[in-house]
Amino acid sequence: MLSDQTVAIVKSTAPVLQEHGETLTRHFYERMFRVNPEVKPFFNHSNQSEGSQQRALAGAIAAYAANIDNLEALGGAVELIAQKHASLQIKPEHYPIVGDNLLASIKEVLGEAATDEIIAAWAEAYQFLADILQGRETQIYASHAKKADGWTGFRKLSVVDKVKESELITSFYLQNSDGTDLPVYLPGQYITVRLPTPDGSTTMRNYSLSNKPGAGHFRISVKRETGPEGKGYVSNLLHDSLSVDDEIEVAPPCGEFYLNPKDKHERPLVLLAAGVGITPIISILETALEATPGRQVVLVHGCLNPNVQAFRDDLDELAESHDNLSVHYCYSDLSENEVLTHKNASAGLVSAELVESLIPNRHADYYFCGPKPFMVSIYHELLKWGVPGSQVHFEFFGPRQELES
Repeated sequence: MLSDQTVAIVKSTAPVLQEHGETLTRHFYERMFRVNPEVKPFFNHSNQSEGSQQRALAGAIAAYAANIDNLEALGGAVELIAQKHASLQIKPEHYPIVGDNLLASIKEVLGEAATDEIIAAWAEAYQFLADILQGRETQIYASHAKKADGWTGFRKLSVVDKVKESELITSFYLQNSDGTDLPVYLPGQYITVRLPTPDGSTTMRNYSLSNKPGAGHFRISVKRETGPEGKGYVSNLLHDSLSVDDEIEVAPPCGEFYLNPKDKHERPLVLLAAGVGITPIISILETALEATPGRQVVLVHGCLNPNVQAFRDDLDELAESHDNLSVHYCYSDLSENEVLTHKNASAGLVSAELVESLIPNRHADYYFCGPKPFMVSIYHELLKWGVPGSQVHFEFFGPRQELES
């Protein structure tokens, strides 16, 4: 356990870290990539250039300092970080690199304010958190190793099919090159792909698994991204260069966002997605329909227009064959008159009013995934409705503070 003195010192630094957090984390990443360039492949460099990774770390450090005397409040964050670390194959030898550069950055950014006493307290606090994370990550790695057909590290999988789902999204079907089975994952989880970069290094990305577990293959459905500073490098490489019979390096499924098929809830299940956020949601949907046949399920998918929407035909077919499933589509680029030609559709964004019209008493389990504005809107509406946290589940690819602010 942390000493009382360390708890008091770390907690007292929370306001300073809140004020200077992003300056500190920008300095930290610049320093670490300069001093220890071997860790650069673990980081998404488009997120670095956009500043989202720096903001995420700044928020995490501030939250840790503020809750150092109530670490139970950080339980969900610890699991999220541990799953992310395991997906990227972070190992114990990487923690001293981060710790040394973080402490050095605190000294260099705060100057004389970073006394020896403060640095010693943060060194103890960092090691305490590192031990917690490493312990959980060890458990995750062990579960991968002992799972039927599981593995640790990266394994080459073969592309056995490539399917264009919409103008922007393409699905890649992956199998073991030797034809052996793949492990069963939890619906909503993701895999990590590792690809070469022009400088001879590698880069990694997480992609949700978009098919029902146990299908005999993994399917990832990738949106082609574009933007400055290398944004979209991996998605464009997959779209343009990865073909059937090619191989790709993949790490085992990870993630704390999932539907447990063994949970037999009677309350309705509400699945909300926007854009490519449909990828984990459709895996959850297909599993739920099979695991709890009589449960009421509502799915809402928001898109710009039908041309960029993935899995519309699949969703319609599921709705036609399951009386307990209702689907609705929102198209933000279509007018009311244009949308009349589409079944179960409306113009505009996914709204709380629409969701409430489908689940009038609001009492349900909610799973949602999509871009930041959509996520923020849905999350805050559910908070206002008073939906218990145990019934709210989401996959948010960004700093959690941005979702909760």
